[in-house]
Amino acid sequence: MKDIAIQVKGLHKSYKQLPVLKGVDFEVEKGSIFALLGSNGAGKTTIVKILTTLLKHDDGVATVGGFDVASKPDHVRQSISLTGQFAAVDEILTGRENLILIAKLRHLKNPRQVADDMLKRFGLTDAADRKASTYSGGMRRRLDIALSLVGNPQIIFLDEPTTGLDPEARIEVWKTVKELADGGTTIFLTTQYLDEAEQLADRIAILHEGRIIANGTLSELKKLFPQAKVEYVEKQPSLEEIFLAIVGKKEAM
Repeated sequence: MKDIAIQVKGLHKSYKQLPVLKGVDFEVEKGSIFALLGSNGAGKTTIVKILTTLLKHDDGVATVGGFDVASKPDHVRQSISLTGQFAAVDEILTGRENLILIAKLRHLKNPRQVADDMLKRFGLTDAADRKASTYSGGMRRRLDIALSLVGNPQIIFLDEPTTGLDPEARIEVWKTVKELADGGTTIFLTTQYLDEAEQLADRIAILHEGRIIANGTLSELKKLFPQAKVEYVEKQPSLEEIFLAIVGKKEAM
């Protein structure tokens, strides 16, 4: 029997009578990386906000870590962490001070030791006593993820975590995400970068016009793509080609 970390059934949300989510269903297994793909305005961030208790849904059921997001938001917040599209670090503080502050807010014992452990884990020890404003984009994002891991949350939401990063910094973040999942953390990832989902995700769901129109492993999604023409070499479709084919098929209906 599958161990489910996140379960969503019939999720609806409208803004000023404009429907954004029109009955979304999916499950995320514990310890897996789940990628939610979709164009700008598809509703990805709306789903993240609902699952992290920042926004109330209109209809349907959503549970995170076994707790209903509507009736037990405090329990949900204790088991999750959210890293948004922009790094939420205090630039006036040093990397170490940022981590100590969060450890104190989470009422952890020995905040300085927690900070030192995180700095070492994320390769930031040498920059620990520099102000975060001096960090590169990749370092700032690593610090941001380190902050979200203070207290060992079971489930992490990463909302477009590599937006605006250079290729080297993106690869750094990918490595961190893989290590977290290998350690048993559940990762819910939204991204516009299809190669990111291809590299990281155990399962991929495509959100289009308020609904999940495809959900599966990369190999399962490849089966939805028209079979490759065999000439001299059979070309495997990229996730980008699969995404465009599936979305295009829905728009043509």
